Amino acid sequence: MSAIALLGTSADPPTCGHQALLEQLLAHFTRVVTWASDNPGKQHALPLAQRGALLQALVQSVGDPRLTLVQELSSPWAITTLERAETLWPGQVLCFVIGSDLMDQVLRWKEADALLARCRLIIVPREGWPVNHTAIAMLRSHGAQLDVLPLHIPGTASSNVRRDTDPSQIPAVLRPLLMQNKFYGFNADSGSAAL
Repeated sequence: MSAIALLGTSADPPTCGHQALLEQLLAHFTRVVTWASDNPGKQHALPLAQRGALLQALVQSVGDPRLTLVQELSSPWAITTLERAETLWPGQVLCFVIGSDLMDQVLRWKEADALLARCRLIIVPREGWPVNHTAIAMLRSHGAQLDVLPLHIPGTASSNVRRDTDPSQIPAVLRPLLMQNKFYGFNADSGSAAL
């Protein structure tokens, strides 16, 4: 698709699921842009700057010039992010990527109708969160142009890593950073995780 995929995430921490999603989006879009952001509905374990640095390390490890981290897009509000993206890339088709777990929330987002009118919504199924066809119909009734992109994303979640400190859910490039900084209970001395 000749469009820019926009993927915001709390990246708290970035997981193998984030990596798989970014890599697979590159097969469908001419450019993929990501950033770390604060989610107004969540409490974050690390400050935004540290989460952004972890996401940047993941982006660099993918090593594709079509994938970039543009941290200035970061906002707790999707509509603000979209306005910033429109300024950076005027006239481009902007595709806002969300996981299927967020489908039911979109219409409660700030200025949701304005957001849906100004971008294309790309829904990626997440393991454990089947695509809700009632939610799709509701989004379309609010003017959403949307596509379901059948990617294969592993069932990892940042919340699981924070709760269980499972190194297998973390991309290999990030494990040394987490251990060195003792983020999320990762312990450099043991080479594993300790809570």
